[in-house]
Amino acid sequence: MKTKKQQHVAIIGSGSSAFACAIKAAEGGAKVTIIEGAQVIGGCCVNVGCVPSKILIRAAQLAQQQRSNPFAGLENHTPNLSRASLAQQQTALVEQLRVAKYQTILEANPALSLIKGYATFKDANTLTITNTEGFEQQLHADKILISTGSKPTIPTIDGLVDTPYWTSTEALFDNKLPKHLAVIGSSVVALEIAQAYRRLGSDVTILARHTLLYREDPLLSKKLTQYCEKEGIRVLNNTQVAHVHHDGELFQLETDSGSLTCDQLLISTGRHANTAKLNLAAVGIKTNQHGQIIVNDHMESSITGIYAAGDCANMPQFVYVAAAAGSRAGINMTGGHAQLDLSTMPAVIFTDPQVATVGLSDAQASRLGIETDYRVLDMENVPRALANFETDGFIKLVVEKTTGRLIGAQILAHEGGEIIQSAALAIHHRMTVTTLAEQLFPYLTMVEGLKLCAQTFTKDVKELSCCAG
Repeated sequence: MKTKKQQHVAIIGSGSSAFACAIKAAEGGAKVTIIEGAQVIGGCCVNVGCVPSKILIRAAQLAQQQRSNPFAGLENHTPNLSRASLAQQQTALVEQLRVAKYQTILEANPALSLIKGYATFKDANTLTITNTEGFEQQLHADKILISTGSKPTIPTIDGLVDTPYWTSTEALFDNKLPKHLAVIGSSVVALEIAQAYRRLGSDVTILARHTLLYREDPLLSKKLTQYCEKEGIRVLNNTQVAHVHHDGELFQLETDSGSLTCDQLLISTGRHANTAKLNLAAVGIKTNQHGQIIVNDHMESSITGIYAAGDCANMPQFVYVAAAAGSRAGINMTGGHAQLDLSTMPAVIFTDPQVATVGLSDAQASRLGIETDYRVLDMENVPRALANFETDGFIKLVVEKTTGRLIGAQILAHEGGEIIQSAALAIHHRMTVTTLAEQLFPYLTMVEGLKLCAQTFTKDVKELSCCAG
């Protein structure tokens, strides 16, 4: 009896989607080769993204609570803060998690192997791998996953390239605390870092080409701008930078809102796919205008047997989406038929209050021809928010008007990220707002706000007693 040849899967990249795919492909019986050109494995999230940013954000939140807390009897004081010590702690945890979640898995699984070098396509089943010394080798694989992630997009501003500006990587790990940080950008990373540095003690100015979070529900943008300004962050909406100069100490920005001087500049205007050097054209792999590889719902590209997942593919740039996509690609490479449904994908921006969304806004639904109804509940109506003395924000629920079915939620609230998954599950299970309002929610919790907002479709919650069902 002829022995079946073991399938060989090659993965370009070593981040979350890469390892998720590698593990599933190995479970499916494949031999897996991971190819990584960077000095360390693990990709963006653990090294220069999610992990170090959340440490910085949490430290900044605690610093702000020391500086200003709402409770009688707790004395406020100026925090004694060492940015260098915090950066050292960030680096230590990053290294610890990289070993635990990547290196150890690689070493413990005999089906997985690593080649250090940069890969380009020779044909649909062959990669040319070049290491740092210039040595080349050819690798043949039955199936290939492209998981090369993304890198910061740098806008074409006159003079910028000649200055020592920060990207998010430098902002997360630099030892110094600037006196005045200017941030060009108005979306997720820009806002998270801007608020963190303000709370650590820097003056901060945000220069937004449009408005903060202009792609989101306008109410989120309006309210978050108010809260940023309340903390002392200067927000310049509808502002573009024409020229940047650095004199060795300070940055000088010329904008359509006037001149601005700062001692540090952060560029956070989005990220673009790391696909330019893969020689995709040689194989005929289709990409969109942003260089992202176009994949179907099985994570397969326009070329049979070549898959893509994570930021380099045309999907939302979230690490949990990348991991889910990589996992499904690994299943499909080894005979499965797994799909990725993003219709109830929750998203969180870790400002304070947090921005959390899932499903459709009323404007998005309208563009799809869906007639909607919605309610907005201010957080001052949520008992736990009152007890925490943190009543900034709101919960907005959007329903399909003809059925009452919940189709979207937009939340701006302290710990809003802990609320949104319940809304995601309700949408996934096609719950009506009436059914949601009838559920038991523990008292006092922030997530009870979902029940209260659902109740506002039929009653005035101000007239209800505590935990009224």
